[in-house]
Amino acid sequence: MKSNTFIYSINELDLSASKILRVMGYREGEAPEPLSGLVSEILKETVSFIPARAEYILMENPEFNESCKSLYIDDIVFSPGTTVYEKLRGSRAMAIFLATAGEEIGCRSRKAMNEGELLIGYVYDIVGSEIVEAACEALFRYFEKEMALRGWMTTNMYSPGYCEWDVADQHKLFRLFPDNFCNIRLTPSALMDPVKSASGIIGAGEKVEKLDNTCSLCNKDGCTFRRSSFHG
Repeated sequence: MKSNTFIYSINELDLSASKILRVMGYREGEAPEPLSGLVSEILKETVSFIPARAEYILMENPEFNESCKSLYIDDIVFSPGTTVYEKLRGSRAMAIFLATAGEEIGCRSRKAMNEGELLIGYVYDIVGSEIVEAACEALFRYFEKEMALRGWMTTNMYSPGYCEWDVADQHKLFRLFPDNFCNIRLTPSALMDPVKSASGIIGAGEKVEKLDNTCSLCNKDGCTFRRSSFHG
């Protein structure tokens, strides 16, 4: 079982005020100056925070059970639902990954919200989400290059809680990380702490593919992954 660990400073994650503002719904140059300045200030502040962390474990030769749409990784049974199962089916190897922006950004967001500084808290929250997503994307690019050396393609990233995949499978996934370089904890309800964290699976093999956008595969209302590039 091969593992890879990564530490990403904010300067390595290709984040900018304009990107954060786009996520908030503003086109280039349209954001009001107080907001644009606030985003830039918070991004500069995050440079002093503990860097983002990410890791993946490479699992070879996962097994697939067509009748119940389940996959077996290191004798652990995952039930990702039909949609995710079909996209992972045929993988010759899988990266099981974790990533986190750390605790500081979430603490700053909650503190600001509790003190009535709702906009500041909201910006911290958005920046934290973008940090962990950027860390996942950097990990994905590394894994994609590693698999290309084998002549393999990769799937999108798929996470418990996405589409039909029960978030409770987080507990099974975390059993594969006894050392947990990212220091992410799970609550009994399978929520991650720090909250600005992510986990999931990427498949790799000759017969898998990465889709430009996977949201069309899922009809789930109110999906927290709807905008995320984790899945497309």
